[in-house]
Amino acid sequence: MNETLPLILSALAGVLLGAIFFGGLWWTVRRGAVSPRPAWWFLGSALLRMGIALTGFYLVADGRWQRLLACLIGFILARVLVTRLTRPPANTTGPTAASKRASSLFHPPANPAKE
Repeated sequence: MNETLPLILSALAGVLLGAIFFGGLWWTVRRGAVSPRPAWWFLGSALLRMGIALTGFYLVADGRWQRLLACLIGFILARVLVTRLTRPPANTTGPTAASKRASSLFHPPANPAKE
């Protein structure tokens, strides 16, 4: 029990770090897409997000690989959660988003001339 609570707290810290990292990535993509200088948004955001995540991992681990692993598992869990929460709503009346993307990228030849 003495080591269980720090592992749980490490995992929760990983979820928080992951939410900051991947939520910040989502926010940056939305802002960078409409910005006149998107490279500055992406560069600044990447440096800030990586700095926060690496500092957080270092502080949470405290020299123990078990805590680092628990934090990493929480970080990955946050990625799944943020991905699901920021996904656009599904279109139930038309083709799925995947088939829309595939159809816009692949255009078969209309009728190749037979010689």
